Amino acid sequence: MSEGGIVNIAGIKYDSVVDGLGMRVVVFFQGCPHRCSGCHNPENIPFEGGNKMTVSELFDKIMIGINPLTRGVTFSGGEPFAQPEGLYEIVKKLKDYDKSINIWVYTGYDFEEVKSFPVMKLIDILVDGRFIEVKKDISLPFRGSKNQRLIDVPSSLDLGKVVEIKVS
Repeated sequence: MSEGGIVNIAGIKYDSVVDGLGMRVVVFFQGCPHRCSGCHNPENIPFEGGNKMTVSELFDKIMIGINPLTRGVTFSGGEPFAQPEGLYEIVKKLKDYDKSINIWVYTGYDFEEVKSFPVMKLIDILVDGRFIEVKKDISLPFRGSKNQRLIDVPSSLDLGKVVEIKVS
């Protein structure tokens, strides 16, 4: 897919403090194959709807929110890995612009299922695992259920095993 590839986005939120460490821009992808019971963003489950835009248009919208206080971008959903080429293109464009932009991705897939995707080499933190309603725990920072992990992706790829981060 070229840089002008199309992504389907449910919305963008600026200045979030609940979708990763620090103040962040959050991009919500439209469409999710997991359909977890009790989903936090059920309006983002259907693949229909959303706003189709080029990766360059999305980049411009994200950059509106990047400033000295907001240095992180979180991709959520829906399911970002349901649009793997678009996810790769936008994360690469952000990292090419400034390698210090901190990237978090929320996914219903487990790390082991997506670790070979090219975009993984560009992600700082992966929040993995489906939301499981019976394991819901609102005291957990940055996740909804006890099975979900906060994964340091560069360390995990280097060591060949999952390295979780602890956030209190």
